Amino acid sequence: MTPNPADPGGGRTGGGAARDAGGRHMDKVVASAAQAVADIGDGASLAVGGFGLCGVPTALIGALFERGSGGLTVVSNNCGLDGRGLGQLLAAGRIVRAMGSYVGENKEFARQYLAGEIEVELMPQGTLAERLRAGGAGIPAFYTPAGVGTLVAEGGLPWRYAPDGSVAVPSPRKEVREFGGRSYVLEEAITTDFALVRAAKGDRHGNLVFHKAARNFNPLCAMAGRVTLAEVEELVEPGEIDPDAVHLPGVFVQRVVPLTPEQAADKPIEKRTTRPAPAADAPAGAEGEG
Repeated sequence: MTPNPADPGGGRTGGGAARDAGGRHMDKVVASAAQAVADIGDGASLAVGGFGLCGVPTALIGALFERGSGGLTVVSNNCGLDGRGLGQLLAAGRIVRAMGSYVGENKEFARQYLAGEIEVELMPQGTLAERLRAGGAGIPAFYTPAGVGTLVAEGGLPWRYAPDGSVAVPSPRKEVREFGGRSYVLEEAITTDFALVRAAKGDRHGNLVFHKAARNFNPLCAMAGRVTLAEVEELVEPGEIDPDAVHLPGVFVQRVVPLTPEQAADKPIEKRTTRPAPAADAPAGAEGEG
């Protein structure tokens, strides 16, 4: 995923989107998630939106799982939970390299990493976000203070372990420069072959609106993908979304997959936390005492 300065915006003129005689994008809706992922083959690189289980493109991931593609490089904040989201591909051994900022609660991810079965590049979360955004904007690299004075800049982070527990592939040393008396580390932008994202609303031209926290990494991943697939909970006609309400312009999206009501409603909670119901005879205000 080395950036290509000659390809600003990740080569977003491809992806098979239909055009009219004037070269303008037309209807980008595809019939199914399976059709949308049909050309994602072995060895592809993917930027995948979501944070935990929030805003995860589960229908597209499920279709990719059914397709059977393997040897995948995945860029995402985390790798899902055991059996959910990207965790489905991970458990099947389809992911060979993961780039993200959080291992999280996925026990299988930790097992594969420590056993040397998968290569993992961890980075500060803000750095991940900016590397994706820069890739979509055609910026090949940038300097950031995050990671200066640590193994992020100095190298040596274990990207891959050997079966005996030694470090088989360490992270490389990165360039550090001083600006205004402060040190900054050089980080390269990220672009990927495909991006999978989920939006609350989208129109046939690919303009997307995300709902609150589900926006997370979705717009950034969509920008970084050379071909971006968006599953939408609600499909509307062009012009129905106020231009000021658009979170991601359709220029970054090549395929739109409308979800069924059942798919749109499938939003599991990663950790449900509730307070105990107060006893019926408890005095007012007593439930918070003690």
